Amino acid sequence: MANKSKSQENNRSDISTRTVIQIIFLVGSILIGLRHIMPGESSKGGAFDVFCPFGAVETFWSFITTGETLKTTSPLNFSVFLGVLGVSLLAGRAFCGWMCPIGTLQDFLANFSSRLFGNMKIKLAGNKVHLPYKISPRNDAWLRSLKYLVLAVILLASAFAIYPPLREICPARALLSFQLTTPLLWSVLIAFVITSMANRRFWCKYLCPLGAVLAPFNKFAPLRLVLNQDSCTSCRRCDSACPMDIPDLTNNLRSAECIECLECQETCSEKDALELRLL
Repeated sequence: MANKSKSQENNRSDISTRTVIQIIFLVGSILIGLRHIMPGESSKGGAFDVFCPFGAVETFWSFITTGETLKTTSPLNFSVFLGVLGVSLLAGRAFCGWMCPIGTLQDFLANFSSRLFGNMKIKLAGNKVHLPYKISPRNDAWLRSLKYLVLAVILLASAFAIYPPLREICPARALLSFQLTTPLLWSVLIAFVITSMANRRFWCKYLCPLGAVLAPFNKFAPLRLVLNQDSCTSCRRCDSACPMDIPDLTNNLRSAECIECLECQETCSEKDALELRLL
């Protein structure tokens, strides 16, 4: 019992560290957004978009073919993206689970939804369900492919674009730039809040093009969760805890959907069943 308590205490420490890191990056993003609406400050630091790692993907074709970046982006986008790339080379999609402010806001909204509705059931798509709602496996499978389609469309559009193609529908801009200048951005904001409360990490799972870019790194990143078969009791608590709703989680620890959030390790009641290792 002492060992189990010690293991659970260590897991809580990991999660607490993650929460602190998430808040730091979220606050930093908010401060960047606030700076760019202060009189005289926006001209000093460039557009809000220059801090977006995905902006590097959007402006890459323009930069290599013309030597110029798309409007509202700059070479700083490449520096930010290289930082994200470094994290991904070591730990797969850990950026999504630990640093991305949009991911953090989704976690907060899902937790708020769970507390707000508790054991209540609401009518959704003709059925009474708990929130956050878990989409059926059949629909979930094809919905996850949408983010790759979004990425492909953006890459194609970026070859002909003047501004970053995602700019006017990007939830980061809607939530953090404090410049809701169009009805479309307001629509994005409202849709983001509703979907995040209805389904955990909806944007991450189904639509995020940056997640699509980083997903392949999960297959070979050296820092990874490893299952100890002798300790695992197949209780499936980890399946329920996973914010990305990865099915049969213990057999899919290298899934492209994993964001290395360690929620599965936190909820596991068995000592050392799931261990974070550098292989």
